[in-house]
Amino acid sequence: MSKKDLGLLILILVVGVVVAIINPRFLLPINLANTSNLIGLFGILAIGQAFVIITGGIELSVGSVVALLGVLFIDFIATRGMAWPVALPLILVFGGIIGLAHGWLITRLKLQPFVVTLCGLLIYRGVARFYTADGTAGFAFGQNFPELEFLTAGRSYGVPNSFIALIVIAVVMWVVLHRSVFGRYLYAIGKNEEAAKYSGIRTGRVVMAAYVICGVLTALSAIYFAMYTRSISPASHGQFYELYAIAAAVLGGFSLRGGEGSLIGVILGTVLLQELQNLVNLLGIPSSLNFAVMGGVILIGVLVDQQWGVYRERRLMLEATRRGTAGAAAE
Repeated sequence: MSKKDLGLLILILVVGVVVAIINPRFLLPINLANTSNLIGLFGILAIGQAFVIITGGIELSVGSVVALLGVLFIDFIATRGMAWPVALPLILVFGGIIGLAHGWLITRLKLQPFVVTLCGLLIYRGVARFYTADGTAGFAFGQNFPELEFLTAGRSYGVPNSFIALIVIAVVMWVVLHRSVFGRYLYAIGKNEEAAKYSGIRTGRVVMAAYVICGVLTALSAIYFAMYTRSISPASHGQFYELYAIAAAVLGGFSLRGGEGSLIGVILGTVLLQELQNLVNLLGIPSSLNFAVMGGVILIGVLVDQQWGVYRERRLMLEATRRGTAGAAAE
């Protein structure tokens, strides 16, 4: 665990203690379970976003993708009678195709990630609304899928299964990011894409793979959100979810410049963000201020990241100067 991660963990504990003192309901099992469930739902999104951010890119369409794929998933199993073990991997494939398309436009046609994913945000939202004729997609009265509901919205020994899924995914993605050649390539591209290309890394394929990973994890999150809400209004479902994912990644130490961050930090960033949301609810702060809180958190995270980078560069320059002076004195 890095110093950034440790500092974030301490901040989470401090905020938790303060909230618990102000409002003891924070420690009630039902509140902790609900918060853990939301951490699981948004944490999966944040991990996918982190894989894109580490390359120096950004994915602004995840909220609209959650709406579109959630609508499709409910329609497949609730209206068209498709077996959910077939519909689930199909939705994951759709998510991967969306990520592949974004990666192709960015790496092959040299479009800016901001432009590509902003267009995706508008396109997928519009398609979702057209698909449902601007209606609401949901389950019919009494329609149940016991195994699917247990896997997505159920609990094991009191722990939400969405949170357990997040831990499993985080472990796998931690190995991919921090213990694999592919992960090292991601960091190299984020630091300096041109240098990575000249060193023999196929940067286009690696960046495309990062967007595919983000697409698949977003699709999985869409399924969890669909089963959590049980109905989807495509005009509003998933709105601003991309901001939650970006905020969690930034809080977790992922630099928007690329090339920095740890997966543990993403999880801790998600925990802190949901803890702050819980704080807003428990303290009776108007829910209309939720986005103000989130915007402030993102701003603070970016400022801290920027100042940390400046401090680190100065420290490295001082150390280099000292070594040079010591070497000159020795001669």
